[in-house]
Amino acid sequence: MRNPGSLSKWGMWRGVYGLIFVLGVVALMISIATLIRFYSLSLFLGTDNGNDSELGKTIEDVIRKINVELKELRKLSVDKLEDESRRERVRYITFLAEILTSMESMNVFHPQMDRLNWEGRGTGTEGVHPLSKTTQESDKVAEFFLVEEIRKYVKIKPNRLGRQNFMGANGTFTSIGHACFLMKKELEEFMDYDVGDFCRDDWKLAQLLMVHGCDPLPRRRCFSRAPKLYSKPFPINESLWKLPDNRNVRWSHYRCKNFACLASNRTGKGFFKCADCFNLTHHEVPRWKEIVGLDANSNSTADFLIAEVLEIKAGEIRIGLDFSVGTGTFAARMRELNVTIVSATINLGAPFNEMIALRGLVPLYLTINQRLPFFDNTLDIIHTTRFLDGWIDFQLLDFVLYDWDRVLRPGGLLWIDSFFCLHKDLEDYLDAFRMLRYRKHKWVIVPKLDKHGQEVFFLCCTREATKAILILYGV
Repeated sequence: MRNPGSLSKWGMWRGVYGLIFVLGVVALMISIATLIRFYSLSLFLGTDNGNDSELGKTIEDVIRKINVELKELRKLSVDKLEDESRRERVRYITFLAEILTSMESMNVFHPQMDRLNWEGRGTGTEGVHPLSKTTQESDKVAEFFLVEEIRKYVKIKPNRLGRQNFMGANGTFTSIGHACFLMKKELEEFMDYDVGDFCRDDWKLAQLLMVHGCDPLPRRRCFSRAPKLYSKPFPINESLWKLPDNRNVRWSHYRCKNFACLASNRTGKGFFKCADCFNLTHHEVPRWKEIVGLDANSNSTADFLIAEVLEIKAGEIRIGLDFSVGTGTFAARMRELNVTIVSATINLGAPFNEMIALRGLVPLYLTINQRLPFFDNTLDIIHTTRFLDGWIDFQLLDFVLYDWDRVLRPGGLLWIDSFFCLHKDLEDYLDAFRMLRYRKHKWVIVPKLDKHGQEVFFLCCTREATKAILILYGV
């Protein structure tokens, strides 16, 4: 049996050697950085082939040693370690990985190494690394922020092997939304965390950034928080029309603290755009299945049924997108008809994304600021309700409609539901939809009863033989 004292002594010496190794690597990097500061990179690396070779060997040797150390650390069992020891181990591994990335980046940009001969490989001519012109610009962007995690994220990451990857790129260009620079304080707060630890419960800050144009957000290297008492979801044959378990949502940032509150008729629930959509039994069940808004005076309705819409393209509608404020009821109804719908929404005062997922449907956490993450001519149908209406800028509406037209396949459906606007703006919005040049299928205008004629819904179904069908109406 091993002596416990010898084990602790071995662990102590291992820690000492590890510290010496890290300090040595840091000293080497400082030395290299100092030399580069006082000499141009071309003079430092290009005047003496012998020195170039030695420097290249030194860098490769350091990379090899760091890789060995990382492998040893990752082999260590963490089951018996205390929480603090685990965190220290993660931080140490992360630190070494960052040094390794920096050293490999220097290795990639070394002009005398074979991996840099991108265009002149085998021809005797030297190629220029494709990232060399953009690295300085990337560094300038990184220097705008003070938090180190943002700096590391936005810098260009050259490929480790010094050649193009399978996607045809020489490196990874991580991106953030341009408005992130206008929300520097909020973004730095979002990215201020301990690597390998748990993230703060700050999804509301993330959504604030996204809605205001800091979208896409940078990735983070921390673990997202989950509900403390998560229970398994209901089976799919129950989950579509049953309120989920309250334990499966983090309620800290919502005014209501359970689904019963969200489904009730009380006011002040924290959201207004979809006030009754958590009421599955009364409000949601008849939607798109039964006509509930028939006007006795005009005998017109602001309701189209899913069955009659699908009949327009019988047997052709299989996949699509619902870009709405809702709990996934449209996707649930379509699922019953063997049509797969992805539901895009954000959490406007209530757990809409969680609700959609717990019903057994697919949520897509997406704002109106982003280009749709689908390839051209791939979707059979796009539906939207309670989202596009008289608040939207005309130019933004143009960009949105053209993007939706891009992802719809020839002969697909664009179904715009519950579009309302001021009566005086009606013609302007109609012109925006006419711009698509779809042939009309239906076109109805219905007054919004609670606004005394000042606002209207309009309903239309237009069609173009080679592209799409457009359906507009209000409820």
